[in-house]
Amino acid sequence: MTVSRSARRPRGELLRVLVVDDEADIRELLDLTLSRMGLAADCAATVAEARKYLLAEQYQLCLTDMRLPDGEGLAVVRLVAELCPQTPVAVITAFGSTENAVAALKAGAFDYLAKPVALDQLRALVKSALELPLSADDQTCQQLIGDSAAIESVREMIDKLARSQAPVYISGESGSGKELAARLVHAQSARAAAAFVPVNCGAIPESLVESEFFGYRKGAFTGADTDRDGFFQAANGGTLFLDEVADLPLAMQVKLLRAIQEKKVRKVGSAVEETVDVRIISATHRNLRECVDAGRFRQDLYYRLDVIELRMPALRERSEDVPVLVASLLRRIAGTSPPIITDAAMQALRAYSFPGNVRELENILERATALSGSGVIDVVDLQISPESDGVVESGRAGETLDDTLCRVERQAILDALAKTGGNRTAAARLLGVTFRSLRYRIERLGLDE
Repeated sequence: MTVSRSARRPRGELLRVLVVDDEADIRELLDLTLSRMGLAADCAATVAEARKYLLAEQYQLCLTDMRLPDGEGLAVVRLVAELCPQTPVAVITAFGSTENAVAALKAGAFDYLAKPVALDQLRALVKSALELPLSADDQTCQQLIGDSAAIESVREMIDKLARSQAPVYISGESGSGKELAARLVHAQSARAAAAFVPVNCGAIPESLVESEFFGYRKGAFTGADTDRDGFFQAANGGTLFLDEVADLPLAMQVKLLRAIQEKKVRKVGSAVEETVDVRIISATHRNLRECVDAGRFRQDLYYRLDVIELRMPALRERSEDVPVLVASLLRRIAGTSPPIITDAAMQALRAYSFPGNVRELENILERATALSGSGVIDVVDLQISPESDGVVESGRAGETLDDTLCRVERQAILDALAKTGGNRTAAARLLGVTFRSLRYRIERLGLDE
């Protein structure tokens, strides 16, 4: 590929983003998402290609993977710093690769995203980097969409919870909208002017949990070059949302319980406690009561968190909301000219059980929009099979509950891997779980063999 400096575009044209990733499907996803935001994108697969683009074009943002065929993403970060010092760079890291993310930030990266890339996080990052204003569609995305009795009940409950300061526990399957519900509780409460701080408890390495939650003092450990606040200090006066709280290590559960009871936290390396005013909202896709019974979650912490429970319904429990969700998501994906969805395709969506819930529906529509090409989405573009979508069967003779659940889980994973051509990152996205969670399930079920 040769790129000349004559290709440089006038400043008056679309804002441009450079995407650097060696996976074609990731490049296509990022390109499509950016184009729907009104941005132009150039895609490179290697450090060398990225260098040619940077020499020939001006970019307002660069997104780069950390692992490339001819080098690391850090090389791209340094190239941008050298050739386009005013251009922010965000790196895409493997899930849980804290060391890579820290190294990138130290090298000058603006921010980072973890794979599988969540589109809502991508859009938020891009808007932050480019200081783009929120559109009407972005405001709509911060609302619960649907007219079903189940969603109306959730809205009524959120209104009540917003008038309280009690801890809230949100239960529901992955992708059912637990974080959105938490944000709405915060936005309608007296704490709305303060920060809402979401924390994925399962994504923090065990050795870093305490310092991430409570902060640390300079010199507390190797690498602690300055004082740093934790999640509790960041959420002071506002709301701390603990997503996947069941994944917290038992040792941290003890310290979290004390922080909630005393309303005080002590930074790592500090001899004094700080008073914090934080409302706790927690969530998990697991059955927290069963985790308590199994000894994986402290009972005293459970009672502190589960003062009021809000249950988010699965999408299959409110199938009547699918058409309005589809319309809203397509406007979000495609802007002012969304594709038309055929009656057959809509019927297929309403018949599908959505193991990944609303998150999976969004991914299906993103993919279908890219595949349709003609501006019309038909059944074939959806790439779903209602007859084998993971619906729990009535059971088999002599089969225990654990056997039934494992069989259904195994089939759902196999179906997702088949649909994505064995791509585990895409399969995790389709199932509405993290890559690490999918890898653990595959190992537990013996599917690696």
